[in-house]
Formats: sequence, C-alpha cells, structure tokens
Amino acid sequence: MKYTSKIFDLNGRKLTIETGKLAEQANASILARLGDTTVLATVVMGGESKLDYFPLSVEYVERLYAGGKIKGSRWVKREGRPTDEAILAARLIDRSIRPLFPKELKRDVQVVVTVLSVDVENDPDVLGIVATSAALAISDIPWNGPVGAVRVGAVKEIGNGGYDLVVNPDVGEDEFLELDMVLTASKNGNTVMIEAGAKQVPEDIAFQGVSLAKEWNSKIVDFINELVKEVGKKKVSVSVNEELKTAKALVEKSYKDKITALIEGNLPENVSNEVNRIADEIKEVETDEINVNLLREAVDAVFKKNVRERILKDKKRFDGRSPDDIRELSAEVSVIPRVHGSALFKRGQTQVLTVATLGPESLAQIIESAESEETKRYMHHYSFPPYSVGETGRVGYPSRREIGHGALAERALEPVIPNEKEFPYVVRLVSEVLSSNGSTSMASACGSTLALMDAGVPIKEPVAGIAIGLMTRSASSGQADTKGLSAKKLTADEYVILTDIIGLEDFSGDMDFKVAGTKNGITAIQLDVKVDALTDGMIKEVFEKAKTARLKILDVMLKALPMARGEVSKFAPKIKVVQIDPEKIGTVIGPSGRMIKNIIATTGAEINVEDDGSVSVSAIDEVAVQKATEWIEGLTREVEVGEQFEGEVKRILAFGAFVEILPGKEGMVHVSEMADRFVKEPSEVVKIGEKVKVRVKEIDDQGRINLSMKFGENADKPTPRSEGKGGERPFSSAPFGKSQDRQGGREFAPRERRSFGERGRRDDRGPRRGFGGGRGRSQVKEKQYEGGRRDDWNR
Repeated sequence: MKYTSKIFDLNGRKLTIETGKLAEQANASILARLGDTTVLATVVMGGESKLDYFPLSVEYVERLYAGGKIKGSRWVKREGRPTDEAILAARLIDRSIRPLFPKELKRDVQVVVTVLSVDVENDPDVLGIVATSAALAISDIPWNGPVGAVRVGAVKEIGNGGYDLVVNPDVGEDEFLELDMVLTASKNGNTVMIEAGAKQVPEDIAFQGVSLAKEWNSKIVDFINELVKEVGKKKVSVSVNEELKTAKALVEKSYKDKITALIEGNLPENVSNEVNRIADEIKEVETDEINVNLLREAVDAVFKKNVRERILKDKKRFDGRSPDDIRELSAEVSVIPRVHGSALFKRGQTQVLTVATLGPESLAQIIESAESEETKRYMHHYSFPPYSVGETGRVGYPSRREIGHGALAERALEPVIPNEKEFPYVVRLVSEVLSSNGSTSMASACGSTLALMDAGVPIKEPVAGIAIGLMTRSASSGQADTKGLSAKKLTADEYVILTDIIGLEDFSGDMDFKVAGTKNGITAIQLDVKVDALTDGMIKEVFEKAKTARLKILDVMLKALPMARGEVSKFAPKIKVVQIDPEKIGTVIGPSGRMIKNIIATTGAEINVEDDGSVSVSAIDEVAVQKATEWIEGLTREVEVGEQFEGEVKRILAFGAFVEILPGKEGMVHVSEMADRFVKEPSEVVKIGEKVKVRVKEIDDQGRINLSMKFGENADKPTPRSEGKGGERPFSSAPFGKSQDRQGGREFAPRERRSFGERGRRDDRGPRRGFGGGRGRSQVKEKQYEGGRRDDWNR
C-alpha cells in the first residue's frame, strides 16, 4: 500500500491519519495523531473458521514510554496485564465497531491499538476509535463503516446557570466539565455508541451534546472516506451459510408451533436450555443429516424473531408487562453485620448486594499511566459469579465485562461523592451480583447508593439507574437487517422502546441503553446497539422514559433509608483532618521521624501528612483520634507570653523541671521560678507526673519556652538567694544563654571555655562530667542526663 496522509481540522486542532508506512503485513494499519498524542491501529483477519459466532477481539496497548516514563517497580520494568483504564478504552473501541460487521462473518478479526505517545491535552482512547475506524474502512475486512468518534464536554456558564458545549476538550479541563461524553456515529448519522459521565446534567443538555457530537462525527466519516477512495481495498465477500438458511426454513415451516408454545407458556429461567431441547427433538425427527449445532442456531434465531414480532405487534412483553412497566422492586439496608455499610437491591430476578468500606487516605489507589500518576479515593468493584445465571464457570480475576460494569456504576455515583474536606475517607464499594436477569450494572448503582447512605457517607443526592431496550423489524435471522434499517428511518410501528429490559429482551433486541442519575439530572450514560438505526428521536424518547423510571425507583429506595446516617459505623475508622502551617510539618514529623512515630506508637492512630499542611488522623477508637489530634495541635500551636496552662511535670533536672503544657510541647520552669521563697532542689516543689499551674514568662529567640509557677503580685519579684536572707538569687531571672553579675542588672558574656584534653578532662580543673574527649555537639546531644537529654533546653 502506498504511503498516504490526510489532515483534518478537529475544532482548531490538527488530526492527522497516515497509512502505508508502518505494520505492512497487517490487513491495514493507521497511524493517527492529534496534537502530540499518537496511536497505531492495526487490523488483521484470520482464515476460515467453523465457529458459530464472530470472534472479534480488541486490544488496547499502553506503553509507559509514551509519556517518557519507566515502571516504578524495582523488580519488574515491563508493563504487565492491562490496566482497568486500558480495558475500558478497548471496550469503547469494541462497542463502536462491532455492530457494523456482517452477521454472517465468522472469521477471526483482531484489532490492536498501541499508544505511542501522549501529551497532556488529547485523549488517546477517542483517537484510537478514529484510527481503528479508518483502518477497517481501508482494509479488505467486511465492515459497514466507517464511523466517527468525538468527545463532547459541557461547562457551566458563570452567572446564568446555562451550559457551554465544547468539542474535544483538553484533558486538563476534565474537572470543570459538567458533562463528559464520547459518542460514535455511523455514516448514516445514527448513533452507535455512547459513554458519558455527568454531574446531574438535565436531559436536554445531554441531548444537545448528542446532536453536536453527531455533527462532528459526520465530518470525520467524510474525512475517512476520502482516504478510502485513495487507498481502500476491495472487501472480502461473505457467503451466506446455505445449511443454516435451510435449517431456519425448516424450523419456521414445520416446528414454529413448538416455539410459539414456549413463548406463550411459562418461560423458564434458562431459555437457552429449552431452545437446545427443541433443537434436539427436531434432530431426532428429521432423517436428513443436519448438524445439531446448526439446528440450535436456527431455533434460537426463529425464537428471537417471534419474540420481536409479538412485542412489535401486540406491544406486550412475554412476561406480561407493557413496554413502560418496571418489574417488582425491593430494597433493604444493613443486611450484613460488622461491615461499614450494606444494601440489597432487587428488581425482578436481578438481585445485587453492595458492601461499602471506609478507610484512611493512605489506602487510596495509586494509578500509574503514561499520561500521569494519580490517586483515587473512590472505587467501585463489580463481581458477576457464574451462579448468578444458574451456571458453572471460572471464578478468579475480573473479566472485561465485570471491569466495564463496575466502571459504569462508579461513574454514576462519582458526582455525588463528597470531597475530601467534607468527608476525609477513602471509599470502596463492592457489588456482588447474586442473581442476574437484566441490567445488573444499574442495580449496582441503586444498591451502592443505599450502601453509601448506610455507611454514613453524606452523598449529595441518591442515584438510581435503569436499562432501556429497543425492538425493531427483523430479518429472518432474528437479528435486525443492518443494511435495510440504515437505508431509511423507522416508522412508529417498526420499533418499540422497552423500559427495564430483561436478559432475553437484551439478547433478542437491538439496544441496551443505560441511564443513571438523580432527581435533578443524569450522572452516567452507556449505550450499546446491534443495529445502525438509532435516531435522535429514539434517543430523546429514551431519556424521557429513563427519567420517569428513575424517579419511581428512587421512591422505593428512599423508603428503605430516607437519608444518609448521621455517623459512620462503629466498626469504621474515625478520621479527623487537622490543618497546620506547612512550615510546621517538620515539627510534627521530628528528626528522622521520631516525633510522628512516637505519636503513632503512643496513641495507636494512623497519621498522614500532606505538603499543604493537612494532617489526617485515623483510628477505630475515637479517643485515639482525639488524643493524636490534640498532640499535633499542641505541637504546632503558637504559644504566647502570659498564657496560663495546667501542665504535667515530665522531667526534673538539677536546675529546674520540664512541664508539658500542650500535648507534645514542653517548657522549662527554672528552680528560681518555682516559688516565692528560696528553693534548693526542684524536687522540693514538684514531682514527676504532678499537675502544676504555670504561665509563659518568655519565649527566647530559639523558640524555647520559659515558664513560671509564680503568680500575682510576687510574679516578677526576685526570689531570695538563700533561706532567711534577702537580696537576689544569682542568675535567677536571666534568660537562657545569659548571665548577670551578683549586684544585678549588668549583663556580661559567659566565661570562655577552656580547652579539653584527649580524655575529656579540663587542663586545670580535672574531669568534667558528660563531655568525652573530642566529641562534637551532635554527639553530646545524645548523652542521657537524669531522665533527660543534654539538649532538653532546645525543646
């Protein structure tokens, strides 16, 4: 393929796609660039397969070199399993292209999108959709594309409360977006995929975002088609399976009554087992050699076709509901003991148990990617065990589906989670799907809301969600005829929109449109379709029906728990955040971390200090939190001269005593400040552990606190120098580091120290206790003296 390059102006930014240079052995490859973000998309189709399904796989490969980074682990430098973010990006691409492959295609198709470089402005995931669309469009792989993809954001206007829609917003603008939507649309102008998060945005604003995205997608499709005209390959023809066609005709003609009886009777929970049973019965009757797997596929197709026709004709669903009816709802909270919060939500046969767990800031998740490294304090995990659908299967690490559904529920609740200042906790939600029959992700959003409220999380508004389905006129295969539907707009009698779809309606139908939100607006959207037929009118109708259903569900939820509990569970950690002067952080931590380690060891609390001076204190025991908090506040509080305290005597030295006036903060009471009389030894007046009343007399230039136990009229009078004699006690009122003569008043410098011998003796005075020969001050400070250190005066 010859080298070709095209440039497109995407709202003021240059989008470049080129082919013919890289990955020459793939069926097709596209190098796409937006700003400095660059991705390589390759598509490859395998040989003929005997599979009875279409084996499409999409891989999204993140490389840390794209952001100029090396993996942080000291032992493993190669990238490991895909991150959740990479899996979600792969799902975006998969959901954008899968509906447009021919239903007859059974050959293996693999898409690999490799992120080569990233900047701080443009997302690689949306660029990956465009690159994949272009690669499939120019390849020989059968595909009814291309599609365009674009991100649309909504920013709240200051003053009037309106919204300003932005196409392709910067990554740095994400925190200001009220709506963040990725939308894929086909060349026919129909929506194929939507993924969106919002901060309680009204339905009309979300619809405006859809319309704007489709306008730009139409331009992107035209841009890709220009490349197809120049270098596009002839598509491989897809032959119709004549044996399957014959099997369908046989079932339709001779055994339709069995399927009708199945639909009109009490449909069992596991429909696939009944479909297989009917196919086996047909196989026993028919003498012709018909593959049983083909018969099962044929019976399944005819069954789904009849389900569609019945709903379209009678506007009645096989479980007796009308199109707008919601199944029976129930909700309860505090269903699990000892956990921090729990809730059980049930809608028909769909049942989800969600458990909330609270933790300190240190338990936040660290996410490392090529673009950035960030911490995440709110997480939602979703588990879908095989027993939830009455089957056996693998249990282990989460599947892509589980990661995707968990991310959707997380996105639905994220806008109502209080910020760190309002609620200084890390929050983890786990939704256990106990029974599944339609939209467990939206049931997870409902149950998670109640679990948060049960845990005492002051969410801004309760969130609920619902799944909306679509049935259209179908071909005999039981799936919508993509080419036929895309050629025209459907009339009112050719489609019906269903509220609260069950599993069968999801598998048999053409759409799974999930909308979550509060009473005020939308918080999350996820759309998957199987046909290229979703119009603006249908989307508008879905938003209206979803809002009506959401409000009904919220009524049931709030009967179980009207508002969040006033306090967290007794089993949850208690957390308090103290804001200190950033310059005082060193005081809290202490030399080599000794102070903060002492606080942790003494109180049992966990302490985290941030660069901005916020200190988070957490412990299960609220008393421990209070004690550690007071200690930190005491360490960082500015003490003023004249303040009075009742402190505890911590140490007694020959010249005075050290009194703890605040948790972690001590001052020294000189022996001359202990009483109005002469005191020979501090132990005459105070004892270790005794509570004494003191006042701050002075704070010297090194921050050392001098205390006095003298109050009233005698507070500033000199203390007698000996018992029964008048006059002043020598050096009684001198500040630390100064001396006075015996007549009082005149200051003079301390006598210059004489030299020391090798073994610590003065040359003329003999040994001097505590000073080893040749040791510097740092060594002297560590020497212990009568329960205190030599550097106690520095405290």
